[in-house]
Amino acid sequence: MVAKALTIAGSDSSGGAGVQADLKSFTAMGVYGASVVTAITAQNTQAVTAIHSIPDDIVTAQIDAVLDDIEIHAIKIGVLGTPSLIEAVAKALHRFEGPVVLDPVMVAKSGDALLADNAIEALRSQLFGRATLVTPNLPEAEKLVGKGTTSQQASRLMDLGAGAVLMKGGHAEGATCIDELVARDGTQTFSAPRVETRNTHGTGCSLSSAIAACMAQGLALDQSVGRAHAWLQGAILAADALEVGQGHGPVHHFHALWR
Repeated sequence: MVAKALTIAGSDSSGGAGVQADLKSFTAMGVYGASVVTAITAQNTQAVTAIHSIPDDIVTAQIDAVLDDIEIHAIKIGVLGTPSLIEAVAKALHRFEGPVVLDPVMVAKSGDALLADNAIEALRSQLFGRATLVTPNLPEAEKLVGKGTTSQQASRLMDLGAGAVLMKGGHAEGATCIDELVARDGTQTFSAPRVETRNTHGTGCSLSSAIAACMAQGLALDQSVGRAHAWLQGAILAADALEVGQGHGPVHHFHALWR
């Protein structure tokens, strides 16, 4: 049986992030992908020029439609722009017992805000307790729990209910990019040489959805992070070959298949 994963996220019209990146990542990892669209963005590699939020009841109806018919083995959650939508998604997931990877997307690669400030508390209180893994980058972690070392921030995030935290190092300095997986039974690091490229649009979405795909296939959390981390490194290394757009282009999700 082919594993099946669901993404609950916003649409990126440029195809590099959001639902589009999630579905590409699921496919690249050998998993069938279903999707629930939470917002439609007018977006390219340079900017987000418009955002249209999908009504809460339509988002809930999409989740119910998928879960009523398809056996989903893991869920990835991305952009949820408002407190009411976060609450609606949290309620809709009460029936789902599998792993949930929560990517607390707040700002697009272009710098445009994707999460209202008044929704941050709702995210902490409504969804962290349901998350098997939360995958913040460094600016997102600071917005969620304040300043501190990555270990301190991860501990605070787990105090909010998250099962484990992957502190992503893409925004850090240095020749090596280090992602730190902090769980209740210990910490593991995953490192790779930092790639000099501007084409990193959708890296966060792609990593979190690749991890969810691996968990859908039954891999343990640390194995899922390791496999997804290695795959994303290849996708970043091959990104320049795509030549998409004039700004921050996407990574190459299918680098193992064609270039």
